[in-house]
Amino acid sequence: MGTGLLVTSMIGSTISATTGDYSRGAAGFWVENGRISHPVNECTIAGNLRDMLGRIVPANDARAHLSVRVPSILIEGMTLAGA
Repeated sequence: MGTGLLVTSMIGSTISATTGDYSRGAAGFWVENGRISHPVNECTIAGNLRDMLGRIVPANDARAHLSVRVPSILIEGMTLAGA
């Protein structure tokens, strides 16, 4: 990822079963030119769930988390809003 939001935590959720529209509170770090720039708190990420699933770019960085291995994913084209 060159520029974007590295999400480290998510809050709440809203998914429309009819349209697939998705919106969720998030926090993490802003990335510029592939490097973490600064922390981001209380923002909203949004998109359409069907479109999001079709745009997943898997990473090859699976790390152990509790008893499972969890890789990163990149989802391009999401809407990001915050104050």
